[in-house]
Amino acid sequence: MTGTAINVAAVLAGGGLGTLVGARLPKGMRQTAMQGIGLVTLLIGVSNFLEFDNPLVPLVSVILGLIVGEALNIDGALKRFGDYLQERLSKGESPVSRAFVTTSLLFCVGPLTILGSLEDGLTGDYSLLALKSALDLVASLSFASVLGWGVLLSAGTVLVVQGTLTLSAGLLEEVVTEPMIAATTATGGILILGLGLVLLELKEVRVANMLPALVIAPLLVALAPLWPL
Repeated sequence: MTGTAINVAAVLAGGGLGTLVGARLPKGMRQTAMQGIGLVTLLIGVSNFLEFDNPLVPLVSVILGLIVGEALNIDGALKRFGDYLQERLSKGESPVSRAFVTTSLLFCVGPLTILGSLEDGLTGDYSLLALKSALDLVASLSFASVLGWGVLLSAGTVLVVQGTLTLSAGLLEEVVTEPMIAATTATGGILILGLGLVLLELKEVRVANMLPALVIAPLLVALAPLWPL
């Protein structure tokens, strides 16, 4: 869990500093920064999507995941949670819901999250998570400077997701394969692409309702011999 602890600390440090800096930036500069972050997020999504050579797997995963997510209304539940915290703690001055959902997905979807957590749990080598922590430090600082203190909440998501993967590493090693990781990363790329559209205010995509796709994607790969995807 050393790597996860470092990652959580990095998100808290970057988010805390970004919140302090952002409060001193002019509104126009914050808007321009948001557009820059949105463009980079789009590029990250495209890059992750290209990790897998069969687009049908992430496509089917997102469709099935969206059906499940819409039925459970995951997006609504997360927004209500963020709005509740915003109302109680910030008096409506910070877009907590967007900050929480956006950064939670960005920090927890990708090959470094999975591979780093498994390596930390199996061998105690947290070098990959240390690298991810450095990247997340910069990202959390950037997002918090624009979106506010809601970014700090994503540290809890990082702790839960990476901590679970690390503690379950012994079991997952026998099950998770590289194609399954690649399929999950590619599917996550679609979700991140949706986040980019939201940040650029081009389209209001209910990205959180697609989260079940991240579980469906590796299952489809595991069942590939039975289903010609």
